[in-house]
Amino acid sequence: MGHTPEKLLWDAKVATDRIFRFIAGKSFGDYLDDEMLRAAVERQFEIIGEALTSLKRTAPDIANQIPELSRIIAFRNVLIHEYAAVDNRLVWGVAEGKLEDLRSSLDRLLAEAKRS
Repeated sequence: MGHTPEKLLWDAKVATDRIFRFIAGKSFGDYLDDEMLRAAVERQFEIIGEALTSLKRTAPDIANQIPELSRIIAFRNVLIHEYAAVDNRLVWGVAEGKLEDLRSSLDRLLAEAKRS
């Protein structure tokens, strides 16, 4: 059973919000020292990537409005398939530096979906 585009956007948004909550008040050193935090953040990135992969497949017109969609999906693939080579600095950098842009895009697309 497939999910609606709105549900997929919502799933990605919830995962994004979780990452922000998980890393709030944390430093990169905290991240490195806490394997549970690293696992939790990586899992939420996997959820984001999976939701957006499904969105691209089922509603490409909506998915293509998300900046760097291909990079987000590729990031998920690295986390899933190349887990032994995950660069913690890269994951942290994405969480701190790129995630806000994604959250803004998801908020906008969810608001548009509610209006339609």
